Amino acid sequence: MVQYIDNPLDAVFSALGDPTRRAILARLSASDASLSDLAAPHDMSLTAVAKHVRVLEGAGLLTRSKEGRVVTCHLEPDPLKDAAAWIAYYQRFWDGRLDALADYFDAVKRKEPKS
Repeated sequence: MVQYIDNPLDAVFSALGDPTRRAILARLSASDASLSDLAAPHDMSLTAVAKHVRVLEGAGLLTRSKEGRVVTCHLEPDPLKDAAAWIAYYQRFWDGRLDALADYFDAVKRKEPKS
């Protein structure tokens, strides 16, 4: 089933939802790599890795270039910054809510009569 994702942030999170794609991004964070290099640590065909690469490319997380028969991939980190900003916003939100809840329970605990 082919999925078309219009929202760039949705595409990033969808791409990050697969451990193979996360491993590919981790590898590319060290340096550019060919499809063969990216496929080497995985027990899958070059075609399967190419499909993962296309998903990452569709999310804007990498670019591909071809020289002769060699396809080289390059990490594009900007979409990860958008995802990190989204996560940071909700982390601050929930940290604040959980801190308020902890303060409430502390206040209730202080008001309870001691037995």
